[in-house]
Amino acid sequence: MFPLKDLFRPVSAPLHLYDNFRTAADTFPNSKIHLDIPLRVFPELGTQTTYAAAAAAVGHLGEQAILLGIKPGDHVVIYKSALFDSYLLAVAVSYAGGVPVMISPHLDAETVTVMAARLKNPWLLFDDATAAKADAIASVDASRKAHTDTVRAHQVHAATGPARRPDVHDIVYMTHTSGTTGIPKLIAHSPTSMGWRVTWQRRVLSFLDTSGLVAFHISPVHSRFNIGIASLMSYGFPLLNIGDPGEDNVEQMMRRHRPLAIESHPNHLVRWASILDRDPSVFASVRYLHSTFDAVNKGTMLKYLRASKHRMPVYLQVYGQSECGPMVLRAHTRLSLRFSNARWMGVGMPKLTRARVVDESGNPVARGQQGAIEMFSRGRAVTYYGEQDRFEQNLRGPWWNSGDQGEIGHFGQLALHDRQVDLIDEVKSTLALEDALLDKLPFLNEVIMVRTPAGDPQPVISLTDRRTMDWDAWWACVAEMPRLERPVILPYDRFPRTATMKVQRNRLEHLLRDGISDAA
Repeated sequence: MFPLKDLFRPVSAPLHLYDNFRTAADTFPNSKIHLDIPLRVFPELGTQTTYAAAAAAVGHLGEQAILLGIKPGDHVVIYKSALFDSYLLAVAVSYAGGVPVMISPHLDAETVTVMAARLKNPWLLFDDATAAKADAIASVDASRKAHTDTVRAHQVHAATGPARRPDVHDIVYMTHTSGTTGIPKLIAHSPTSMGWRVTWQRRVLSFLDTSGLVAFHISPVHSRFNIGIASLMSYGFPLLNIGDPGEDNVEQMMRRHRPLAIESHPNHLVRWASILDRDPSVFASVRYLHSTFDAVNKGTMLKYLRASKHRMPVYLQVYGQSECGPMVLRAHTRLSLRFSNARWMGVGMPKLTRARVVDESGNPVARGQQGAIEMFSRGRAVTYYGEQDRFEQNLRGPWWNSGDQGEIGHFGQLALHDRQVDLIDEVKSTLALEDALLDKLPFLNEVIMVRTPAGDPQPVISLTDRRTMDWDAWWACVAEMPRLERPVILPYDRFPRTATMKVQRNRLEHLLRDGISDAA
């Protein structure tokens, strides 16, 4: 366990991907890793393995990566199907001394071409899911593109051992922004920046029962995946990676494994709430729920907490960004949610993270007044690789401009209102409107407010499976809200999304203007 004396003082160790993985495997060799889908890059692991077996497989693939030609400092784009082996492949690249560059398989070849052009003669590792797009990526030399099967084909006769550790301030890992407003930016991480994030996460995990199974469905190309897995493994938690977020598979995995804790993207948790509507017992074993990236509406959190068989289940809501890591947290219970507003995200972690709200000149505004949210984080990323000027535009001394709008409450807690680029005139918080509609109208499973060409609020909604639109309930609910346009109804799967399931609001606006059809 994390020493109690260290819980609220800044103690951190640099995070080296392979070293952390190997140390966890040596310390907890028999801790289990469960998978819902066999891994093509590591077929020998099956769907149930151990830390020790996974570490051995990763080390072997690291040797094969060295035989492929990957050298210390090489940039290695990992652009493959979104499964747990994406992370294991990154750890293997780290073994070889390469710098894993995690790219979402959802991105098209044109976008990845622009991103890869910022790198230094990169390698590109792909699989069947991305092979056609990988072939079209023009900024990577054909000789440095390799199918994961090609990597595995190399015969290891004499192991060389892992590459020498890089400096703690070197760039050793890259992820990317969501790309909701354009070409994603490459976020560069160092062992030091990742180490502080693990310290943040370990403080939270120190209160959990380490014998309990932790389930998760997180984009493996997101920095959250790396920090989450590294932190969990440092305690020896048994793990369940859910690769397929489909409702039938999630229900099957939850019934089979009965996890104590689960983490996923907010939008997945909102959609899985329809499982709870059918049978709350599916999530009865869960005592701890965790979501980051965005806020979740109160009704969804309550559904999960009420489904738990435990006396005091907790929903930990975390607000953060890829550039800064987890920042602000708030623990919700069944009782607290009866009297709280889910838009209030909580407070920072003492001595690690802080949030403030400022005006256009960077002056902190009075509590209760809306402004731009700025963040201080010991785990802030190093830069946007190849775009240092763009990174520095977001800095004000040690403070990072989050791009979000909000306020600080009377007790120092942060409220999240909107992204600054999504503000709508005469609407204080579109996110609050979306929450209210989801909480009050159970036939909805997605509500997104965008702007009409005239700048008015336009709701775009989807309906819960097997439910129909109740127009009387809709108009009664919105009667006391700012004037909204008649909602556009779309199937859930037609909303344009990022790798972490965030809706790409600007793209949705453009699709509506281009005449996307209403499903009603």
